[in-house]
Amino acid sequence: MTSSRRVKAILLAGIAGILLSGVPARGAESAAPAMPSDVYPESGNRLPLVKREEMSDADKKIYDEIMQKQQGGYKSRGEERPPVRMHSPGLAKGMAEVHHYLKYETGLEPRTMEIAILTTSRELTNQYEWTQWVEHASDPKDPRHIDPKIVDAILWCKPLTGLAEKDAAVIRLGRETFGARKVSKKTFADVLRIYGRRNTVDMIELMALYGATGAELTAFDMQLNAGQKPLLPAKIKTSCGK
Repeated sequence: MTSSRRVKAILLAGIAGILLSGVPARGAESAAPAMPSDVYPESGNRLPLVKREEMSDADKKIYDEIMQKQQGGYKSRGEERPPVRMHSPGLAKGMAEVHHYLKYETGLEPRTMEIAILTTSRELTNQYEWTQWVEHASDPKDPRHIDPKIVDAILWCKPLTGLAEKDAAVIRLGRETFGARKVSKKTFADVLRIYGRRNTVDMIELMALYGATGAELTAFDMQLNAGQKPLLPAKIKTSCGK
């Protein structure tokens, strides 16, 4: 397997920010609470799993294409599952293409993408996304691994002095986009200078994608796996950018 394919194979395991491995990490809180009464245990959210046998032939084709592309990458309740978007197959197909491009075909480094996604989930205080992605960041063998001091800076709203300029620029962009709701001229200019036009657009769209995913996870009340510990401290209620 080539280095490029190996990185993509590892990255595939984190598709949609929803890998449920349940590996403990620093700062773990108490175990996930009991399943809410309106959540389906088999899906872990407020909608039941899509049943392929109940779909039209056209929708079955979309289902098969998406499940094949996942290659085991999206797992919930410990097994491979179709995404909740599969309830709307046309939407699922379009979103799958966007997800694939933004995660596997941009010029962004895996660790840069990790910082962007972690910052987004932290600014939106999304427990589900933060828990999944901070596990990648904490694994030295994962290409998305980042220094613990970067994770701490993102989590605890620490000043970005001392961090590499390219990393600080991404965090600042996320804080201002989702927290302050206004990106300064300097922040945008720094990101543009460091990453170039194409990667700047791709980075912003990656953050927007995970912002949308976070909203989806909230509305459908997506639950952590049984026994998986929430890694975003409960006392964190607001963004760093506010």
